[in-house]
Amino acid sequence: MHLMTKIDFNNSFYELTPSLNSFAYNLTKDVEEAKDLYQETAFRAITNRDKFKAGTNLKAWLFTIMKNIFINNYRKRSKTNTIMDSTDNLYFLNSSENAISNGAGTNLMMDELTTMIHKLEESIRVPFEMHYLGFKYQEIADKLDLPLGTVKSRIFFARKELKNQIQGQYGNLTTIRSKLSA
Repeated sequence: MHLMTKIDFNNSFYELTPSLNSFAYNLTKDVEEAKDLYQETAFRAITNRDKFKAGTNLKAWLFTIMKNIFINNYRKRSKTNTIMDSTDNLYFLNSSENAISNGAGTNLMMDELTTMIHKLEESIRVPFEMHYLGFKYQEIADKLDLPLGTVKSRIFFARKELKNQIQGQYGNLTTIRSKLSA
């Protein structure tokens, strides 16, 4: 596989910037979202430059990256706005009552969880936070210049440590689940 030099790649990318910005705006129909989409595309393209084969169509490669990011973001947004009602006769969707939840309990638990995450040793906290933000294992490995197996084990150890912290603070996890569902 023949690789394009970093300078050639950057120059070609720079020449395609107006086209990428137009495509981003056509997808999002919003100036700020288009800027975010372009930046995410630039980040992914630059970090994965070694996967681009010189002599192939850079514009098509970049547009594919952008389109995939847009689709993934759209799916994430649509999932967060979906209401699942598994009750008989769709009781909750068909009920005329409007229940309003203030989420105070959830906010407190998230604050406590965030504090626990920040207490983790940096070597396991950083990969865990990146994974939580949606980075794939390989992207984390590339960005942190670590072997893939090391990234996976550090995320595993971060989860294990968080589980121990939660159990230390609240007791058995099955007890917590039963309290939350009551």
